[in-house]
Amino acid sequence: MKIEHLGIAVKSLAGSDNLFARLLGKENYKQESVEREGVTTSFYEIGESKIELLEATNPESPIAKFLDKKGEGIHHIAFGVENIFSEIERLKKEGFIFISEDPKEGADNKLVVFLHPRSTNGVLVELCQEKP
Repeated sequence: MKIEHLGIAVKSLAGSDNLFARLLGKENYKQESVEREGVTTSFYEIGESKIELLEATNPESPIAKFLDKKGEGIHHIAFGVENIFSEIERLKKEGFIFISEDPKEGADNKLVVFLHPRSTNGVLVELCQEKP
C-alpha cells in the first residue's frame, strides 16, 4: 500500500491549476471529468504520489456539498492497493465501515472505493487500484 494521491476540493479548477502549476513548477498531466460523481479532476505528479484537484460540476455532487460545508481543502487521502477486493475484505474484518463496498470506476484509470470517515478518525479514505 502506498499513498497514491491527496484529493483537494477546489472552487475553481482554472484558478487552482494556475496556483498548483506555479507552486510545483510544472503543469498538470491530466484533466478528466467523472460525470457520475459530478466532478472534474486535475492531476499533478509529485514523486511517486499525486495531487488530485476536484471541482464540482453540479450543486448536488459530493464535492459541491463538501465545499458548502467545509470550504476548499483536503477532501481525501487515497491509498494505492494491488487488489482492491482483498483489501475491502481485510478492512471489513478489521471493523472499518465503507460508504459502498462495491468498487466503481474513478478518475485516472482506477477502480475506487471509499471508507466512511467515522471509522477513520474523520478522514475520508479512498482505496484505488489501477484498472486491468
